Amino acid sequence: MTRAKKSATRTRRKMVKTSEEMQRWSALLAEEIISWPAVRTKHMFGFLAYYRGDALFGILPRTRGFDSGGLLIVKFDPMPPKLFERAERDPRLGTWTRFPRKGWFTFELTGEDDLRDALWWLQQAFACAGQAPSASKPKRGERVNRAKSSPRQNSRRTR
Repeated sequence: MTRAKKSATRTRRKMVKTSEEMQRWSALLAEEIISWPAVRTKHMFGFLAYYRGDALFGILPRTRGFDSGGLLIVKFDPMPPKLFERAERDPRLGTWTRFPRKGWFTFELTGEDDLRDALWWLQQAFACAGQAPSASKPKRGERVNRAKSSPRQNSRRTR
């Protein structure tokens, strides 16, 4: 499938300026998140991304947001099955992803009452980001199941 066809089938989310209220809520959540161990942040297109080590686990809107401007994003790779069942029951959490239980999930903040639950979902993503990778999944850049390469017999260098 060509790149043009791929982009035509998926609609992009609308980027909007975040409200002052959402910026305040993001700041409150950020204040808590930054106190967690091994958390680092990175500015990203009007958002603030949160990493646990090298694993990205959450994104808060800073100056820009998606759709209503009240969405924060959590990332799971993958989301545990019991947690996914709970996510499907929460109408504020967008659980549609291209791969089941894996990827980006949005949480919509509509009021201050949602902050506690948003923080809970961020904590779950943080906890999952800290889990050791499975033995079958190679680390980034790691060579797996490859024999040591030897010089070819007929190469010019060995002649």
